[in-house]
Amino acid sequence: MAFPERFWWGTAASSTQAEGAAPSSDYFGWERDGKVPASDDGNGFAANYAADFRLYADHGLTHHRLSIEWARIEPEEGKRDRGAIERYRAMLIAARDAGLHIWVCLHHFSLPAWFAAMGGFLDDRARSYYWRRHVEFMRDTFGDLVFGWKPINEPLAFAAGGWLAGVLPPGIRDLGQFRLALRGAHLANHDAWLLLRGGGKPVTTIMSLSPLYPGNRSDSNDELAGAQAVTAIFDAAYWTAWIRALREGVLAIPGLPEERIPEMQGSFDLIGFSYYNAVTVYEDGTMGPYPAGARVGPMGYAPWSEGLGIVLRRIARELPGRPILICEHGVGTTDDAWRIQVLTDSLREVERALADGVDVRGFFHWTGVDNYEWTFGWNVPFGLFDRERKPRGSAALMRRYARGLDGG
Repeated sequence: MAFPERFWWGTAASSTQAEGAAPSSDYFGWERDGKVPASDDGNGFAANYAADFRLYADHGLTHHRLSIEWARIEPEEGKRDRGAIERYRAMLIAARDAGLHIWVCLHHFSLPAWFAAMGGFLDDRARSYYWRRHVEFMRDTFGDLVFGWKPINEPLAFAAGGWLAGVLPPGIRDLGQFRLALRGAHLANHDAWLLLRGGGKPVTTIMSLSPLYPGNRSDSNDELAGAQAVTAIFDAAYWTAWIRALREGVLAIPGLPEERIPEMQGSFDLIGFSYYNAVTVYEDGTMGPYPAGARVGPMGYAPWSEGLGIVLRRIARELPGRPILICEHGVGTTDDAWRIQVLTDSLREVERALADGVDVRGFFHWTGVDNYEWTFGWNVPFGLFDRERKPRGSAALMRRYARGLDGG
C-alpha cells in the first residue's frame, strides 16, 4: 500500500537544541552549572532558518515542528521581548514562503527561570495563571502563521528527566515529586488544548511511548513476577494515565488519587507521539533495551521498528476513531546505513498499519539538521543533514518517500 497523497511528511526540532539555550531559561542555568555540555548557538538554526526551510521543502518534507521558546518571549515575568517576538514571526513567515507548514510546540523541556522558580507546572496557581496567559499570547501573536499546535513535548519524559532521573532541571530524584510533575505537565497540556482548540489549527499531543516488557536476570519465577508487577506500574505512567483522560475524562497518575476532569474526554484533534524504542523492565525498576540481542545505539537503547507498529495499533485499539500522528521517530547514530535500515523498516510498519485501517496522518523525522542532544551534547547525530547542511543517504530516503517514489 502506498502512503496517502495527503500524508504529512516532516521534521521536528526544539529551540534549545537548534538555537541553543535561552539565557533566561532554567536550562541555561543548568548548563552554566556544568550539569550538561554547553548548547551554545545550537546548530545555527537562528541564523540559517530560511535556508533550512528551503532544504526541507526541496526534499518534500513540507511539515516542520519547532518550539518557540517561552524564555525568549518573556525573559522576565510580565516583560515580553519585542525583538524575539518579531524574530520568531520572521521565522514563521520564512517557513510559509518556503512552502512549509509549521507546527509550534510551546514547551520542549526548558522553561523561563522565573516560572520554574515559582514551581512551574507543579504549582497549580502558576500553571493556571502564567502558563495560560502565555498560551493565550502565543495563540494571538503567532496563530495566523501556524498550521497546527503541539503544546507540550513528552510530558512523561519531561517529568522523569527533571524529577526522577535528575538529568534535566531541577535535577530532583524523588518519586513523589515526579508524580506531581507528571500530573502538572498533563494538566498544562490540557490547559493549552482548551485555549487553542476551535481555531482551525489542529492541536495534537506528543506522548513519549514505548512497548514495555517484563524481564529477569535469572531463572527465578518470583523475579519475573516482580518485574511483571513493576511493568504494570510503568505502563500506567506511559500509557494509561493519559489514555483514560482522553477516553473517560479521568486523569489517573500512578500513586496519586484519580481526578475526574470531564472536559479532558475527547480532547485533542490528533493523538501524536514520539517513538524510538521498546523497553525491558526489571523487578528493581531499572530498564534495559528490548529485544534481547538487538543492536544498541549510543544512548543505550535499541531502535526497534516493529515496536512502532505495536504502538500504532495500541493507540487505535484504546482510542478508536482518533487520527494518529507520528511526531518523532529517528535514530541517533554515526552509522547512516543503520539509520536508513531502521527508517525503511519503520515506514513499512506504518504502511502495514495504514493497510489495516489505522488512521495515521503523518510522519515527522527527528531531526532535520543534527542538533544538540541534551546530556549527550553533540555526540549523537540524529539529522538527515549534518551541521554543515550536507545531506546523508537517509535524507535521500525520506525524499523518495515524501515525493511518492518509495512505498507500495
